[in-house]
Amino acid sequence: MKQGKQLPRKSYFARYWQLYAMMVLPLLYFLVFKYVPMLGSVLAFRRYRPGMGPFGTEWVGLTYFSRFWSDPAFWRAFRNTLVLSILNLVVNFPIPILFAILLNEVHILPFKKVVQTVSYMPRFISTVVVIAILGELLSPSSGIINLLRQHLFGKEALYFMNEARFFRVIYILVDTWQYTGWTAIIYLAAITAIPAELYEAATIDGASRTQQIFFVTIPSIMSTIMVMLIISVGRLLSLGFEKVLLLYTPDNSMVSDIIDTLVYRTGLANQNYSYATAIGLFSGIIGVILVSSSNALSKRLTGEGIY
Repeated sequence: MKQGKQLPRKSYFARYWQLYAMMVLPLLYFLVFKYVPMLGSVLAFRRYRPGMGPFGTEWVGLTYFSRFWSDPAFWRAFRNTLVLSILNLVVNFPIPILFAILLNEVHILPFKKVVQTVSYMPRFISTVVVIAILGELLSPSSGIINLLRQHLFGKEALYFMNEARFFRVIYILVDTWQYTGWTAIIYLAAITAIPAELYEAATIDGASRTQQIFFVTIPSIMSTIMVMLIISVGRLLSLGFEKVLLLYTPDNSMVSDIIDTLVYRTGLANQNYSYATAIGLFSGIIGVILVSSSNALSKRLTGEGIY
């Protein structure tokens, strides 16, 4: 073979077919459970009658949209969703970033591994189990919180999970405990990819560890932070349905009834599928608008975006 003459290159797919094979199951998951159900969105514009076809019997246009537009229950659920989502975003978006940065500063490797493992383990505990544990801790009769309040401060027992004023605090704290360690993995990976030369140059210039965090670490992971922020903003109207439903009681319903629980109650409990589909479709459209807007704003301010 003459020098410089290259063998015919195989196609990219032929060389990396194993990677494509690994993508089959995730693609099937998104196809079957995410894209195919979108066909059912047609019910938002058609009247559904049980036993007369899965896609409704007649076109009704925007009837269901105008109905929920004037429905006080929808606007209460919409307001509750926004308030809870924004509070959760403000509290739980920066915490994993801070946790990842602090964990990266730990140089005792065994301790670092233990902390990282303990922090992301709650992500693998079922939400049902988490709420059950929470119910035991906050029980008015045998919960440790109420027992401490009674014995140390002489306070009467409170049914925390039934009180509307505690619902948002409980939801946010549980979310913090469940997802801080898991989300921090993404930021830790981004921090690990920062070239060591940047820190060495900062050290030579006399930068302290705190200054290195603010002028090296955070700017280097800003693209990751912005992508995570855009994704989080796009989910503002899609809170954890299971957690809210498990924390839901008639007494706290004024603050715990969100769009997802309204759709569940309207569609499955009351069997008003077309009306529930219209509400869900509206929520999805708002989500797309939020993602597009936050992505455009991020590109303008930082030059980073998801597309």
